[in-house]
Amino acid sequence: MNILEQDRIENINNLMISEFSKTLEMFALNKTEAQLFVTLFLNDEPMTLDDMKDVLGKSKTSMSNSVRTLLDYNLVERVFKKGARKDLYQAKKDLYQKFMKTYVKRWLEAIDRQIHSLKSIEDELKTMDSKHENIGHKIKEAIKFHQSLEEVFHQINRYDQ
Repeated sequence: MNILEQDRIENINNLMISEFSKTLEMFALNKTEAQLFVTLFLNDEPMTLDDMKDVLGKSKTSMSNSVRTLLDYNLVERVFKKGARKDLYQAKKDLYQKFMKTYVKRWLEAIDRQIHSLKSIEDELKTMDSKHENIGHKIKEAIKFHQSLEEVFHQINRYDQ
C-alpha cells in the first residue's frame, strides 16, 4: 500500500470515528468515551491504554477514565492475551443490544428518581393551603408524563430481551 492510500485509509478511519461517535454521544457517552468505543469497535485486535492514547491523541488518564466508564456500561471487556504485560480491552459484540440495554437501564433509573422527587414535592404541597391546586394539577401531570415514559421504556426493555 502506498503512502497516498495509507493517508486515505487513515482519513476514512478518522471520519468513521468522528461520525459514529456522534451517534453514540446520543446515548449519554461523552465525546472521548464515544470516540474510544468506536476505536475499539473498529480495531480487530485488543488495545492497551497506551495504544488508545496514541490513536486518539488523548492522555492515558483520559483513556483510563473512559475505559472504566465503558466497562461500567458493559460495552467493552478486558481480555487476556498470553504474554501481554498490560491490560487489553476490546469492544463487546452485539453492539445494538448492548447500547439499548445500557440506554434503557439509564433512562429507567432516571425516570424512577424523577417520579420519587415529584411525589415528594406533591406530598409537600399537600401540607399547604388548597389555593395551590393549579400547582398540584401540574405536578400530577408531570408524574403521569414520567410514568408514561417509564411504561414505554419497560416495553422496550422487554422487547430487547
